[in-house]
Amino acid sequence: MTRTLNPYLNYNFAPVQTEITTQALEVIGELPANLSGMFVRNGPNPQWSPIGQYHWFDGDGMLHGVRIRDGEATYCNRYVRTKGWEIEHQAGKALWSGLLEPPQMDNPHGAYKNTANTALVWHAGQMLALNEGGAPHAIQLPDLQTIGEYTYNGKLVSGFTAHPKVDPKTGEMMFFGYSFAPPYLQYSIVSDTGEIVRTVPIELPMGVMMHDFAITENYTIFMDLPLTFSGERMQRGEPGLMFESHRPSRFGIVPRYGDNSNIRWFESSPCYIFHTLNAYEDEEEIVLIACRMNSTTVLKVNDSPTDREADIPRLYRWRFDLSSGKVQEEMLDDVPAEFPRINENFLGQRTQYGYAGRMDQRPLPLFNGIIKYDFNNQRSETHEFGSGRYGGEAVFAPSVNATKEDDGWLITFVYDETSQTSELVIVNAQDVTAGPRARVLIPQRVPYGFHGTWVSDDKRLFWGTGNRGIG
Repeated sequence: MTRTLNPYLNYNFAPVQTEITTQALEVIGELPANLSGMFVRNGPNPQWSPIGQYHWFDGDGMLHGVRIRDGEATYCNRYVRTKGWEIEHQAGKALWSGLLEPPQMDNPHGAYKNTANTALVWHAGQMLALNEGGAPHAIQLPDLQTIGEYTYNGKLVSGFTAHPKVDPKTGEMMFFGYSFAPPYLQYSIVSDTGEIVRTVPIELPMGVMMHDFAITENYTIFMDLPLTFSGERMQRGEPGLMFESHRPSRFGIVPRYGDNSNIRWFESSPCYIFHTLNAYEDEEEIVLIACRMNSTTVLKVNDSPTDREADIPRLYRWRFDLSSGKVQEEMLDDVPAEFPRINENFLGQRTQYGYAGRMDQRPLPLFNGIIKYDFNNQRSETHEFGSGRYGGEAVFAPSVNATKEDDGWLITFVYDETSQTSELVIVNAQDVTAGPRARVLIPQRVPYGFHGTWVSDDKRLFWGTGNRGIG
């Protein structure tokens, strides 16, 4: 019997096994003089051949970083050395199965492995590698070495979303943890100095997969979407996690320091949202912009597999009227796009611009360009990677002393299928239709991954270990 080829273990999704550190790299074009810092991207990279079926979300976290400084660029890549990675490294084989296999309740090391493979955040002088299934992991810059689990001195009592939000005005960081057992959702706030100052439960009817959320200047927005978990379904031999197309989408809006007693819920059409672009306040309305799918088969458990619009994300806008309770939902662009980003110096505020990866028409999650949205003028422009070239999430890096919202650079890794090589591409955010300002040639392949971040050299304690939250 011929085994079906798993695309997420092949092509440029395939893992790389070598961790390297380079000196000055070859640059085509010119590195911007007003760009100094480090770009780091996280993604799945299984250390060993997986047990059973492999899902893209399963791989061990690997960080790929490019440091730009004094007109030169260097590269290094490192595994996030989680406890699970260390245990499997010593065993010399995989010990945990993945999302497409039944939970390993009899695994002596625990039923699940925290892979720390999804995203990154820089907050209070510390880089954290994130996976919503467990605690963050502290990462040292610039060598990307793992310091250890970061539990805020034991004050972390829930999971930790892969997409925390840092308020650029106050320095506070908001995050949540969801669970498939009560309490289904817990909401936390971290002070600008890196201390958890508040954790409150938010009531949900049942467990849901909640990947992202949003903040405004005064509010936090949660998304109770119909990708639900049910133990009763599992007992009937049905999927535990399933998209229920008959259930509405619910959006909960709570004051930043509020709790379950003053959250307000708004209903809209069934959908799934992996990633939000931004949210802001507009008089009596809360406005949310995000990439919306009609439904999702992400874990092959959708109850409507014939839906041709499943898993096709498009940029939408919701308006939630706090006075009337009404909801408006509208599509902003019919071009499939995902991994939305903004200039995070404006997070939670009304922005003119947003950015997202333009999706290729192939069934795999490949991005053939970067879309720049101009919300004020209701138009968009696209940077094309070129034939046979595919990139990932474009992170916005502000120019030093920037005076305009889009004064900065869009940074992402791009893989060339013809030459089978990878490079870091730097695009002028004010002129996205032009070619890259610089292409940094990477001496080994960088597999497709998830989310990244830019940490500028002017960040306080940039190169510190900041390990006060370990343990």
